[in-house]
Amino acid sequence: MSFCCGASMIGTKGTLKHYRTYIHNVPILFCPVCHGIDIHYLAQQEYDILAEYAHGDGSSEVDFTDYVDHQEADLLENCVNHEQEEPMEVVHNQIDMALDLLSFAKQLGDKEWQLELKKRLQVLNNRRNKLLQRKSSV
Repeated sequence: MSFCCGASMIGTKGTLKHYRTYIHNVPILFCPVCHGIDIHYLAQQEYDILAEYAHGDGSSEVDFTDYVDHQEADLLENCVNHEQEEPMEVVHNQIDMALDLLSFAKQLGDKEWQLELKKRLQVLNNRRNKLLQRKSSV
């Protein structure tokens, strides 16, 4: 399970740019709070090799899945949430985890962590409200 700024990251695939080469379908982890992106640790080494070869060959675009054979289930196994899940469910899971962490931070007396988690909860609550507005307008 990967965490970023107090939220668990969502497993998905994305396009990354390495110099002038776009690499599509790279397994990544996405933070729903700060929008940070990490390459999945199981794909990092293959990504680095493919990116260097593609850049060296002068390729403008490559598809990660054409060169690397990973089972998607293995890559997303340690992710708490996945992109294919219902967005409201993802936000609720993230809020629940942040509240659990906030409770733990309070037990530890860690004021700085508590403030960070409260900020994350505000962002997640805003996202939840936007999803609710979207749902009610449909």
